Amino acid sequence: MSTIDTGLSLIRNASQRVSRANGRMGNAFKGWMPTGLYARALLIMIVPMVVLQTVVAFVFMERHWNTVTRRLSAAVVQDIAALIDVYKTYPQDKDRAQVRRIAQRLQLVVDFLPAGDMPPPGPKPFFSLLDQTLSVQLGRQIGRPFWIDTVGRSNLVEIRVQLDDSIMRIFALRSAAYASNSEIFIFWMLGTSTILLIVAVLFLRNQIKPILRLADAAESFGKGREAPNFRPRGAREVRRAAQAFLEMKARIERTIEQRTAMLAGVSHDLRTILTRFKLELVLLGEGPEIDAMRKDVDEMSMMLEDYLAFARGDSGEISQPTDMAMALEELRNDAERHGHTATVAFHGLPVVTVKPASFKRCLGNLVSNAARHANTISITGHRDHRYLTVTVDDDGPGIPADMREEVFKPFLRLDDARNQDEGGTGLGLAIARDIARSHGGDIMLGDSPMGGLRATVRVPV
Repeated sequence: MSTIDTGLSLIRNASQRVSRANGRMGNAFKGWMPTGLYARALLIMIVPMVVLQTVVAFVFMERHWNTVTRRLSAAVVQDIAALIDVYKTYPQDKDRAQVRRIAQRLQLVVDFLPAGDMPPPGPKPFFSLLDQTLSVQLGRQIGRPFWIDTVGRSNLVEIRVQLDDSIMRIFALRSAAYASNSEIFIFWMLGTSTILLIVAVLFLRNQIKPILRLADAAESFGKGREAPNFRPRGAREVRRAAQAFLEMKARIERTIEQRTAMLAGVSHDLRTILTRFKLELVLLGEGPEIDAMRKDVDEMSMMLEDYLAFARGDSGEISQPTDMAMALEELRNDAERHGHTATVAFHGLPVVTVKPASFKRCLGNLVSNAARHANTISITGHRDHRYLTVTVDDDGPGIPADMREEVFKPFLRLDDARNQDEGGTGLGLAIARDIARSHGGDIMLGDSPMGGLRATVRVPV
């Protein structure tokens, strides 16, 4: 392998490691990020504001507050050092009137205490820039034992310096040694930011509401329900999306209405022809051939009804609160009337908003499919805060796992497992799944604990 190939291999491996590390960091970051649009928009607003304020506060503290406080404290300590020099230079000034007069011009109050020990250190605040800067300046410019108190008096700073024969006590204005407007700056910065953030949150919530209403309307339409109070609101882009949704909804409803009208006409024409066949068969009298023809006509009528029901779907029916426990009980009674053993159980609040007739047809197709190939049927319903789940179990032969999706295709029948003499058009499961999906749910097939097939219907409530 040449040197160039080795270098390219190293670069390729390094880029792959960087890509994997970037992917892991991206996944970890996504785990911390909120999922809602409202929370993400707030985060987009809050994070830059916090970063900006942090940078501004750091720069202000470092460049203005600290620097100004250090210079003010140095100036006060310089004045104190000058007073000490005057005190040492004029020992003939026994009553220290000259020192007091000079201190008064420097906006300081000076008196002298008898020589002795300094007071014990007083309590200090957790973070006191004034204590730190004064201590540094006193140690640097005076170099004598000192004691300071920045807490005892609100607007004065007390400083004591030990001299050879006495203790000089100085009272200085806090504003002369400390940049006192810093807290006001931080307070106004945080206060105005909080007010702006509250206004932004209120404004953002009003901008998010139309999007949430659009999502609720689309979800209701997907479940086959109406959203009567929905209309385009909010920003221009949100209004465009809402208007596009309404136009799409109108086109879908118009297509369904046209298909329903066409199917109604076809149904009327075909039923007319079948009625003529039946009348002609009645006029022909009795006989084996006539009975076979009557059976074919009846089978054609049943097939026609199934085809039209599949093509028509559940159009035109309005969703309304339905007692699902009572509906399941009616299915059990129908199964027992046809000679099957059936049990029913329901858990949770039984009232669910569905299209009653079509949803009952969905469950009825599943129960009739189980009754056609099994002796015992178990129907179980469960409703929680999100879904209504209905399971239909039987003890029949079941359906192979690799065919459980194929049986939902229209007109498909498992010929090797179904008796052709039983009739049927192969549309029962297709109609059932179409109805479940029109409610925003679906149907899944699996193994039943009874040994046969389990059909599970789950729709959102």
